[in-house]
Amino acid sequence: MSEKPKVYKYKSIRNIVTRLRDDLRDSDNGGNDFILIYAYNGTGKTRLSMEFKEAGKRKRGVQRDTLYFNAFTEDLFTWDNDLENDTERALKINKDSKFFEGLKSLALEARIESYLTRYMTFTFDIDYDNWKIIFSQEVQNPRHREGSTEPEKIIQNNIKISRGEENIFIWCLFLAICEITMDGDVSYNWVKYFYIDDPISSLDDNNTISVATDLAKLLNGGPNRIKTVISSHHGLFFNIMCNELKKVKHKSYYLNRKHNETKYSLQTTTDTPFFHHIATLSELKKAAETGELYTYHFNALRSIFEKTASFIGKDDFSYCLDSNNESLHARALNVLSHGGGYSLFQPQPMLEDNKKLFRDILAHFLERFEFKLP
Repeated sequence: MSEKPKVYKYKSIRNIVTRLRDDLRDSDNGGNDFILIYAYNGTGKTRLSMEFKEAGKRKRGVQRDTLYFNAFTEDLFTWDNDLENDTERALKINKDSKFFEGLKSLALEARIESYLTRYMTFTFDIDYDNWKIIFSQEVQNPRHREGSTEPEKIIQNNIKISRGEENIFIWCLFLAICEITMDGDVSYNWVKYFYIDDPISSLDDNNTISVATDLAKLLNGGPNRIKTVISSHHGLFFNIMCNELKKVKHKSYYLNRKHNETKYSLQTTTDTPFFHHIATLSELKKAAETGELYTYHFNALRSIFEKTASFIGKDDFSYCLDSNNESLHARALNVLSHGGGYSLFQPQPMLEDNKKLFRDILAHFLERFEFKLP
């Protein structure tokens, strides 16, 4: 039987930090290795991560104790687009940040590349003298003809990568730094905690799974485990982390703050998958109402149908469909959830007729199974 959830009320984020740091006290004294927090955007997750970091600085004799990844981490990188010549584009590094302490001597390229190749095809070179990163990619050679001496592919240097690709690169750099921290490198021997807030917000489900499992494998491996707080608004990511870390000592919370209020509630949860499907359904309903619908939303809806049918003991997701339109709706979910155009960072908007179809399928499902959405 699951433990009854507890709800803690707090007047400020600083009070929540006290709770989290107490949860992570030394394991010999009953502390936890990990804390997982689910919260919707706008709740204050980023502010919570920064307050957690600042709390470490307020300790006597301690300058800092938290290596964090959040929206501020991404701001440590800025683009030089070479507006004058439009040729030598590079991602500049803020060398004054403690985040990059000792980076030049660590030679992290191989570690970064080991992660980056799992998600991306471009390559990179770190210019430590000028504190910038130059990206390259193999492309089709326009001069190549069959029988010619021209190579089929050439390297295109100084490319501008997309915002999503940039975020992936920064994430892989962070993972590399986490890795050497856990290996005991002296440059990061001050790190007592990792705090990771919404590592990747623009991935589809398949790549979200890859990122989550890679992170769990890293954090849960090796002899020098670092106590970690992970917060996210992404239901699937949260669910995977819960499952991946269920064999180690951890706590899971749902953080909530009502609109226009300053008080917070922190609710414990011991069940996985938590309310992943409820959270996802809520996001799908919001997308349907605003019209911000993309092709990958059919994939997410089909996944929920399959899990719902399995939970009820049915063999096929069609059990969840409107019997009056079962053939049409089943075909839509089969075709549109496996079609093309599912770019990670440039998702394709639905056509208007598909939007109507999506809304009809979702509305019937919510009415039939009477989900109470947050």
